[in-house]
Formats: sequence, C-alpha cells, structure tokens
Amino acid sequence: MSDTFDSTPETARPEDEHRFPCSNCGSDMRYAPSEGKMICDHCGNEETIEVENGPWGGGTELVENDFDAAMRGEFAAAEMEETRVSACPSCGAQVQFDGAAHSQECPFCATPVVTDTGTHRHIKPKGLIPFQLTEREAKKAMNDWLGKLWFAPNGLKDYARKESSLDGIYVPYWTYDADTKTSYRGQRGTAYYVTVTGPDGKPKQERRMRWSRKSGRVARFFDDILVLASKSLPKRYTDALAPWDLSALAEYKPEFLSGFRAEGYTIELDEGMNEARQIMDAQIKRDIRRDIGGDAQKIDHMDTHVSDVTFKHILLPVWIAAYKYRDKSFRFVVNAQTGKVQGERPYSWGKIALAVLGAIIIAGAVFYGLEVMDQ
Repeated sequence: MSDTFDSTPETARPEDEHRFPCSNCGSDMRYAPSEGKMICDHCGNEETIEVENGPWGGGTELVENDFDAAMRGEFAAAEMEETRVSACPSCGAQVQFDGAAHSQECPFCATPVVTDTGTHRHIKPKGLIPFQLTEREAKKAMNDWLGKLWFAPNGLKDYARKESSLDGIYVPYWTYDADTKTSYRGQRGTAYYVTVTGPDGKPKQERRMRWSRKSGRVARFFDDILVLASKSLPKRYTDALAPWDLSALAEYKPEFLSGFRAEGYTIELDEGMNEARQIMDAQIKRDIRRDIGGDAQKIDHMDTHVSDVTFKHILLPVWIAAYKYRDKSFRFVVNAQTGKVQGERPYSWGKIALAVLGAIIIAGAVFYGLEVMDQ
C-alpha cells in the first residue's frame, strides 16, 4: 500500500513535530534511507514524501535568506521553529528529543543527558540531504575503517563487531553566498640566475628574484561556502568528511527526521560568517596571485567589498558511534551520503610496548647473526 504523506499540521507541538502516525494502522512511521520513503515497521505501509527539489523532486532551487536582514532581526516567523533540546553537560551538544522521551544518552560522547520540557527557538533549516546509507551499511564502513587501525585495543574492535549501534544524526551547517570585488597592490617576482662560486670553489647557478610593482582588481562570486554550525564534534573530523554533494539538497521536511535525531546549531549565524570570510579571503588571495603572475608574488594590500550576502541553514546526515575507553569518550562518524569515515582512536599501550619489544628482539637477533658471520 502506498500513499502520499501529509505535511505536519501547523498546530503540532514541538515535541510532536517529528512523529508521523501511519495512515493505515496509526503506528509511528520512520524514514528509510534504503527506500527513500516513510515506512511503517508495524504493517509495512509505505508513504512518499513530497518535495519540490533535489533527487526527490523537480529540481527547484532552495530559496536563500538575506544575511543583512537576518542580522537586523528582520526575519519572518515562518523561518523560525521550536524544538525540544537539552545541552549535553559533557560536550555541549544541543541534543534534540522527540515524543515523550525525558532522558537518553548523548550520541556525541555517550554521556547520559536528562532534559526538561523546555523548547529552543532557532532559524529553521532550509534544506537537508536525507540519509542515503542505512545503519548496516554505515556500520560496515566503520568496521572496515577500524580494522585498519594499528595498536587499537582489542575491546574497540569487539565493541564495533558485536555491541555497537550507530545513531543517525543530522548535523547543522550554514551555507553562505556572496559577491566579492577586491582591489589589490602587490609585487610580481621574475626569476633570473647568476653564476656564483660555491663552498667547494666550483661555479654554480643561484636563483634570484627581480620584483616589480603590480596592482589590479579581481572579482569572484562564492556559492554555498559550507561552515559547520556545531562544536560537539572535532572540526578536523567533520571537515574530513567532505566533500558533500550539495546538489542533493532537498527541501526541509520533518518527515526526513523521523527515526533520526537532529542537532541544534551552537555556532550563530554571524560566527559562521566570520569563518566563511576566512575561506573567501584565502580563495581571493589565490586569485590575486594568479592575476599578478610571474614566478613569485607578494600581496601588500587588498581591499574586498562584499555584497549580496545570503545564507541557508541546512542539515547533513552522519552516523555516529561513541566508545568509552578508560573513562574517555572516542567518537566515530560516517558520512551518510558517501560512506567516508573519520574518528578518534584510543591506543593500546600494551600492544605498542610488545611491538617495541619485538622490534628490539629482532634487531638484536640480526646484529647477533651479523657478528657470527664476521667471525
């Protein structure tokens, strides 16, 4: 049986927004990545999710929000939402709760989290990439990755093989668009060579640089500069999950969150823009160096005018596992679009000590063998 899923009524409470009763039996439905549909585990009913863009729709682009208007507080009520969350006391993650749940384990660090019934008001996501890997597929990717780790404790691999269950989490990101025009002053270096006498008294060629003044203008439009809007995971790991195929972004629908959780952003819009500017400035410097040309370049001054800044709040899917080893949490994350794995790893110092001892024994045996051969 297949029907079209109705959108959440406007009168729904925040704690009920991500609960979707089956039209056939009334049980809760969940989004199934393998099917790309809502599925009822009780009766098997399937219901599609109507979207207007992305692989699930007709390709309509997501509407950007005006950054300056948002900074002035000129934001439509329809662009805001309330969710029921509690901050993890250990890692600070804004853990979202659904339904009647009042306590659960933080998926980012395995710390027990107790919540009240308060709500958090924030900018509503404009789009998301729905989960494409199932938990089983993500667990296989994680186990393959863990299997390649040297000196990992045996308990870690046992945990991954037998006990681990992954949490499906939508992680918050900002994307920024901006039009930039930059004037600059710099210097172009042209290489030339002279013959000098080396330390050994022999002639050799030495490279030198002749500098000349250079000024000009470069322009670039930046589209979808991606900035993590969370502090709960180490940034070096989330950055390493890239690249993300943002052409797969779909219109935000709460149905995609059923069966999963979403993290609230803890990096505000203006903070994210500061990081986006750093990314833009690095690219602009590359553009300037290319425009200067020559064999080497120096940038003495650059003045960038940024205009038409827009943004989106989006959610990207990851599977995550938190493993505790000697009272410390280690996190593993899987890109639920591509299957790429990143994470922290504990070391078994016992294994390292045995490996070092083994290397010493082998080295000693080789040395002894050479001594015997010389006699």
